Amino acid sequence: MGWLEAFMLAVVQGLTEFLPISSSAHIRIFGQWLGTGDPGATFTAIIQIGTELAVLVYFWGDIVRIIRAWFGSLRGTVAKDDPDARMGWLVIVGSIPIVVLGFCFQDVIRTNFRSLWLVAAMLILFGIILGLADVLGRRAKTLDNLSWRDGLLFGGAQALALIPGVSRSGGTITAGRIMGYDRPSAARYGFLLAIPAVLGSGGYEVLTAFREPDPNFAWGPTLMATVVTFAVGWVVIKFLMKWVETRSFMPFVLYRIALGTLLLMLLISGVLDPMAGA
Repeated sequence: MGWLEAFMLAVVQGLTEFLPISSSAHIRIFGQWLGTGDPGATFTAIIQIGTELAVLVYFWGDIVRIIRAWFGSLRGTVAKDDPDARMGWLVIVGSIPIVVLGFCFQDVIRTNFRSLWLVAAMLILFGIILGLADVLGRRAKTLDNLSWRDGLLFGGAQALALIPGVSRSGGTITAGRIMGYDRPSAARYGFLLAIPAVLGSGGYEVLTAFREPDPNFAWGPTLMATVVTFAVGWVVIKFLMKWVETRSFMPFVLYRIALGTLLLMLLISGVLDPMAGA
């Protein structure tokens, strides 16, 4: 992969990582459009570190407060029912599903899950589910109401993002809306929940790239792309957090369905190879 292709894919990653439209699906699709084929799970996971660093910067105050309270609860200097300490535990609990499933199914994720047929189906299916959840959701709960059960369900929804086309933010937001959380709360917890999952996945892929060098993997373009995803991702976070305060997710729902339908048409007509480069 060249520098220009990596830059363009980084822009796509930064634009789509936090919107409920699936960044992995867009990277998979644009990789074919650019003629590079599937950029691969390693490239995708590493450049996601850039977007997650944008989350760290944007929510830095919240993250530092939560970490301090969590450690304080372990030392006994902060009450265990302190909201920030409790949020620390909820992020840990919510991260369990994606860690377990990601480890157990890593081979399938790198192969079968890269099929564009699956990507198209997930774009449409979860677009419809997100639309229904957003319209019918009760909007009554905030993060003050977050229970251990709900945290685990949020985590299970995040784990579905291991399937390209589902969307990490889309999965957690959909779960939150189904459980009755308002849009800002569902989005905010989704951001916090993604931090250990994405950084852990990206770190694992970095180690794998060193241990098992891939002749098709280029460090230079990948590192540049990671920086680009950070810059673009930070702008998108600001946009989304403003959006969810007053608007629905329906534009993203319609976009998902339209993109999934177009992808199916291109696959059926033979224009795209569902497993090219995978």
